[in-house]
Amino acid sequence: MPQDHTERRVVVTGPPRQSSRASSGYYRPRTEIDEQTTLGHTYVRSLMRTQLRAALTVFAVLGLLVGPLPLLFAAMPDARRLEWAVLGFGLYVPLVLLARWYVRRAERNERDFVRLVEDR
Repeated sequence: MPQDHTERRVVVTGPPRQSSRASSGYYRPRTEIDEQTTLGHTYVRSLMRTQLRAALTVFAVLGLLVGPLPLLFAAMPDARRLEWAVLGFGLYVPLVLLARWYVRRAERNERDFVRLVEDR
């Protein structure tokens, strides 16, 4: 019996190899944040900066709203009932509106941040 000297090729199949996504040009900000790289710190610092800006805005409006009240009360020394009315009822609605604005702003900042991190 003559032997056939031609080589036989064997095809091995298996699961495809995963190439590094970073080397293929795929960019994931979430990975940058999880690995605490400089870019990840920049993303988080950006979120913190926008949250701080919203908080400082609320603090400034609150200061402008409540700050002049002692001067107003000092100008009218005999108006005790007016003081209680202003402090008890007059400030309630602006404080609630200010708190509502802050919460909505903070949630929007976080939603924008998640959209930035997840979309790419």
